[in-house]
Amino acid sequence: MVSHVEKRLLWAIGVTLLILVGEVIGGLLSNSLALLSDAGHVLTDTLALSLSLIASIITHRPAGRTATYGYHRMGVLAASINGVILVGVALFIFIEAYQRFISPPAVETSLMLVIASIGLAGNLVMAWFLKGEHHDLNIKSAWLHVVSDTISSVGVIIAGLVILYTGWRIADPIASLVVGVLVIAGGIRVLREALHIFLELTPRGFDIEGISREIAGFPEILGVHDVHIWTIAPGVTALTAHLWVHDQGLGSADGLREKVEHKLAHLGIKHTVLQMECAECYNGGLYCQIQTGMSSTHEH
Repeated sequence: MVSHVEKRLLWAIGVTLLILVGEVIGGLLSNSLALLSDAGHVLTDTLALSLSLIASIITHRPAGRTATYGYHRMGVLAASINGVILVGVALFIFIEAYQRFISPPAVETSLMLVIASIGLAGNLVMAWFLKGEHHDLNIKSAWLHVVSDTISSVGVIIAGLVILYTGWRIADPIASLVVGVLVIAGGIRVLREALHIFLELTPRGFDIEGISREIAGFPEILGVHDVHIWTIAPGVTALTAHLWVHDQGLGSADGLREKVEHKLAHLGIKHTVLQMECAECYNGGLYCQIQTGMSSTHEH
């Protein structure tokens, strides 16, 4: 069954394809690099939205023996590819803009303005389709494509008006440079967030020392160590830790585990693995003696 996010992505892809065809034809007929640059950006929008759609479908597949955490990171992978595409498009725009600075050609501004205005309207529609889904890095990367393209459409319109009323043709490559800067900024932002997840760095907004103190604040806990916290996917935070406690029955230890997990859930961490360690082991307690006796028996 297609989710509401996937339906929005399908609508956005349809609108993007219409804008792409219009801007390529309009850019060639008007000889506007700004419009062709925007068309190139729209092409990446189409690829990005298609990739996001595929990743969104795969992400919802249930966990199994092959992927015990599920397929959450397919969305992060799609976002990474989108980020690389954005950076590549920006570099291409910079090269083309440099050539036009050296020799600015004539531009058919009337057609340029009409196509850019249609593109702006289409981008606003797509931005509306994808609003409110920014907790998902995959959808966020697609939304950034659309937003930066919306701003670039505004830049193309401004460049067209400047050329129309002043004849200053350099406005066309300048608008292209602005588009390029916006594109590369969005790409780097997405890549940085994806890299943060893939390297399993501490999620932003989580203080590992503060969380450790929160756990150690329970009177039954004597110490906390081996604390690890990372992001499986945007919105899915995991934590593992070793808790040093007194020698006690399994029921008591399980009750303590539930209290700690409840506390962590309030902090936004719902996927936890807590290992209890017996403090009396360091003092020859009953638990350690039993374990030692069992080990000796197995050796014989």
